[in-house]
Amino acid sequence: QVQLVESGGGLVQAGGSLRLSCAASGRTFASYRMGWFRQAPGKEREFVAEFYWSAGSTNYADSVKGRFTISRDNAKNTVFLQMNSLKPEDTAVYYCAAAIIGRGYDYWGQGTQVTVSS
Repeated sequence: QVQLVESGGGLVQAGGSLRLSCAASGRTFASYRMGWFRQAPGKEREFVAEFYWSAGSTNYADSVKGRFTISRDNAKNTVFLQMNSLKPEDTAVYYCAAAIIGRGYDYWGQGTQVTVSS
């Protein structure tokens, strides 16, 4: 059973930074891709960033390119999302997700709130 637990959300002023963490357990994640998604009030959940655990390749939404960085700590099975130059429109609940490569995202964390004040 895959378990994903996010942490690191909070309130920050525009232009500030936050780092989200996602502790993953229950599998060996070499054949997985790990992603971050977000959902703002009244909007659909949207893709933010992902990486392929074994290859290390990454993808980002255009809206966060150059500001957000996804990374991992192999020893701790933890995925990070470093968010810099935050904007009010980045305000959302951020979710960590995992998927076997070639399949859709099947596993989700509980989410962590990020609020960016103007």
